[in-house]
Amino acid sequence: MRFRISPLAILSLAVTVVSMEARHPTNAGPEDFEIKFKLPPPPVLSPEEALKSFKVEPGFRVELVAAEPLVDTPIAMSWDERGRLYVVEMRGYMHDVDGAGEDQPLGRIKLLEDTNGDGRMDKATVFVDKLIMPRAVMAVGGGAIVSEPPTLTLYRDTDNDGVADSKTLVASDYARTDGQPEHMANSPMWAMDNWIYSSMHTKRFRYRADGAWLSEPTRSRGQYGMTQDNAGRLFYNSNSDFLRGDLAADFYFTRNSNVGTPATAIGLQVVKDQAVWPQGPTPGVNRGYEKNGLRPDGTLAKSTATCGPVIYRGDLFPAAYQGNAFIPEPAANLVKRFLVAEKEGILSADNAYQEKEFLTSPDERFRPVNAYNGPDGALYLVDMYRGIIQHKGFLTHYLVANIKERKLEQPIGMGRIYRIVPNGAKPKATTLPQESAGLVAMLAHGNGHIRDTAQRLLVERGDAATVLALKHMATNDRSGFARLHALWTLEGMGAADAAVLTANFAFDDAKVRGAAIRLAEPMLVGAQRAQSVQVLAKFAEDPATEVRMQLALSLSGIPEATPVLAKLAIRDGGNVVIRDAVLSGLKGQELELLALVVKDAAADKAMVSALAQSVMKEGRGPRVQTLLELAAAQRGVPQAAVLQGMTAAASAKGAKQKIVTLSKEPVELASLRTGNGALVGKLDAQLTWPGKAGFVENAVKPLNATEQALFTKGKQLYGLYCVGCHQPNGEGQAGLAPTLAESEWVLGPPERLPLIIMQGLIGPITVKGQPWELAMPPLGMLPDEDIAAITTYIRRDWNNAASPVSVEMVKSLRAATEGRTASWTGPELEKFKLPTEAGGVKSASALK
Repeated sequence: MRFRISPLAILSLAVTVVSMEARHPTNAGPEDFEIKFKLPPPPVLSPEEALKSFKVEPGFRVELVAAEPLVDTPIAMSWDERGRLYVVEMRGYMHDVDGAGEDQPLGRIKLLEDTNGDGRMDKATVFVDKLIMPRAVMAVGGGAIVSEPPTLTLYRDTDNDGVADSKTLVASDYARTDGQPEHMANSPMWAMDNWIYSSMHTKRFRYRADGAWLSEPTRSRGQYGMTQDNAGRLFYNSNSDFLRGDLAADFYFTRNSNVGTPATAIGLQVVKDQAVWPQGPTPGVNRGYEKNGLRPDGTLAKSTATCGPVIYRGDLFPAAYQGNAFIPEPAANLVKRFLVAEKEGILSADNAYQEKEFLTSPDERFRPVNAYNGPDGALYLVDMYRGIIQHKGFLTHYLVANIKERKLEQPIGMGRIYRIVPNGAKPKATTLPQESAGLVAMLAHGNGHIRDTAQRLLVERGDAATVLALKHMATNDRSGFARLHALWTLEGMGAADAAVLTANFAFDDAKVRGAAIRLAEPMLVGAQRAQSVQVLAKFAEDPATEVRMQLALSLSGIPEATPVLAKLAIRDGGNVVIRDAVLSGLKGQELELLALVVKDAAADKAMVSALAQSVMKEGRGPRVQTLLELAAAQRGVPQAAVLQGMTAAASAKGAKQKIVTLSKEPVELASLRTGNGALVGKLDAQLTWPGKAGFVENAVKPLNATEQALFTKGKQLYGLYCVGCHQPNGEGQAGLAPTLAESEWVLGPPERLPLIIMQGLIGPITVKGQPWELAMPPLGMLPDEDIAAITTYIRRDWNNAASPVSVEMVKSLRAATEGRTASWTGPELEKFKLPTEAGGVKSASALK
């Protein structure tokens, strides 16, 4: 049932106010606005009162696990193998709208224990004290890694008193001390592949049995929170985007710069519908003044603070809940439940209910920020419990007014941890065996949390005495869960041999077959490569899409595998996930594969076009010439498909054409014009050669020392502020952030990017022919030099070759738009001209 406002409440609506000064006026929205829902201050609820206020799906109940004073401002937690709970207490966060407390060493890692086994934590020990704004914790290596910007540190308790007395630095670049707390690395998670991934960080870590730490680059994922499913696929989200996921390991898609990272496989938008259905009015949201931000009944319409997702993998809920996504939305005071489905290798998810949610509360201080699977099979929630959850750097006048008038700054120092269980269930935490042999059996446990923990402990120990038992499980157990964890445990111990992998090639679980193919990749090197390709070739006929996708990923780029890839390309060229997998490692070999594929009448034209487009993207004259000859040798649909691929970039509206230089005029253009005049016209504009009208040698003006310094600084700042949405390669994420690579909005007038950063951008806009509905928040609090640096970097990386942006230009733009609070629209930016006079910049009220 949706909340409805009483007639008395309606009489108090629509009060126009002029707000008090916010922390960052350049980022604070309009100063004059209308508080549409002028409600009284919400009461502070005790834990017992909070429990009574919850509305949870029938058949479930909410139980209290811990509350103040046992915990204080919890934001994240991690179970260790002994059933103890490490909890991050971010006690310095936003004591008021000015951000008091952030520079104080108030943060802690608390160790909670249930000493009497009643399911309620009753003992708390400060494991690590005096931290400044800690972000994350994860049990590992006999202790826990802790994030305190800019470090990630392993803390251990060597004398078993619950207090850390040993620490080892893992990384010194895990976020920044001067960065935004909402955009810092967080949520380290040991994944099934034995790497530790984090949200908002571009490195992954690996802990070895000898105590050494390894790290290597990975893509930035999400904003806050990280989880995985039973197949080890990663899931994450950002504040206005409920759930995204990776169908495969991201490193496969960094191999071929001729194609972008595919949104179908990496960063796939699993949830399309961002609607939320709170239990009561939610006026205290940052941009509640915007049209359609709040419904007529005062409830938030769409997600704005989504975080901390979990894929349920426990053994306590009914079977229908296995693999569901549970996602907190603290601004709406609720937790959503999504039904995750998979079809032809693609994941999607829908709200489990119609216009209602799994768990809601009318209490505006109920702030669920993280969800977890527990060792007892229950679903756990971390509730920060406070009024302010928006950092000072992004507070609007509107929200400041709500906070002040409704007394949401205080109290602080509270917080709760809840457990959700089915009615009648009696959750009982599983105690993992201390001996390694017993841990092997836990890999077949019905609770994913138990399986994950057992795998981590076995890999950490590297006990060779368990290898035989692990191999037996990996080759004889009928459970796909058990085989997957056994295989990856063997991988973590360096003991996954050919016999074990071959034994899983015919297993009836497709996820196991796919994992066996991936783990067989070390066999695809050296003298055994050709033979190994032949062994794996049979999987081109596998009935499961995810298996054929993994085969394509594993074989892409191996010359001996070109016939197998051609078979996949012909059979599955119309399947976007397999098409992207085939292309993923082909850099420099697309032309050779195209020559095989285009001969088959059954070849999908999308596959043919994608291969041709890759050759054009690389832009090597001799290979483009060969591609022209190949196109000329085709007829009908195949020929048109090749030409469509060659002109794909030029066909996008507003896209910058990349010119390919040939050694001489291609005679093939004349014959290709017959029946394809429009396409050849576009193609002709992309080609040049000596003697062609307007022929010039392409040259990009190099950056001078000052500009190069801006570029270098901008690259660092991009990694801090922009990479979470737009990614390290600038390619963005479907449904969230458009590409910056060769975008007309990047390569156009240099004023556009600084304006977008200063005042934000709201859709709809079109980028390279693709429509986008977006709402990019402003970062006007950044200094002029930082804005110049970021925009210079963006305009000069990823094949972008536009002019740099000077600090002076940013200063001029800031002066010209002083007082503007509204985000820019596409049409406004297209019409923008920087007004100048002989004496410098003049005021232009129209721009405000």
